[in-house]
Amino acid sequence: MRIIPAIDIIGGKCVRLTKGDYATQKIYSENPLDMAKMFEDVGVKYLHVVDLDGAKAKQIVNNKTLDLLASQTGLQIDFGGGIKTETDIKTAFECGAKQITVGSIAAQNSTLMLEWLMKYGAEKIILGADCKNRMIATNGWLESSNLDVVDFVKEFNNNGVKYSIVTDIDKDGMLSGPAFELYKEILKETKIKLIASGGITTIEDVQKLKIMGCEGAVIGKAIYEGTINLKELTELC
Repeated sequence: MRIIPAIDIIGGKCVRLTKGDYATQKIYSENPLDMAKMFEDVGVKYLHVVDLDGAKAKQIVNNKTLDLLASQTGLQIDFGGGIKTETDIKTAFECGAKQITVGSIAAQNSTLMLEWLMKYGAEKIILGADCKNRMIATNGWLESSNLDVVDFVKEFNNNGVKYSIVTDIDKDGMLSGPAFELYKEILKETKIKLIASGGITTIEDVQKLKIMGCEGAVIGKAIYEGTINLKELTELC
């Protein structure tokens, strides 16, 4: 299973939010590159980068930070936040992203999402499925929809999407454990390569997700707050 630390960016700094609330931001590093290099030094191979400014602005904002992370480390980066147009996609890939995460557009314009999937390939595009009370949320989690997360993932999986990052917003940043039951349901109902995100707190959480069949685990606050030892985790997985 892929172990994928998260770096969320606001104003070029590494931050974490609680339940996606921008008012709760806590800065963990003034320099995301230092954080990324630390991850790499303990054996991490993957990195999840979210442009929180971009998610709010509805276009990529922190592309220079992405470029720096990609050019100065060997980490395989998946990038999301503010990807709304083909220009944004090209920017992300040109700045070194290996995969991009598309959520809001998938919810608001499924035809365009599938066009991008055909053009760039299923290995390059991850479906972002962020939900609150099972309903998909968009645009930096500031807007809600009437789309059920399981139906949402299943529909795109049936149309060729291979990967999905699924985040239960109520779990995000709470250090209270991930949405195991939701992930079980998605794994039962689909053939998606599921990347769990939100609430992962302990190594035991990660091991349980691995046994369940998750393809990856995005881990943020647990690393920054020290409830997970990243070196120990990479050795186990």
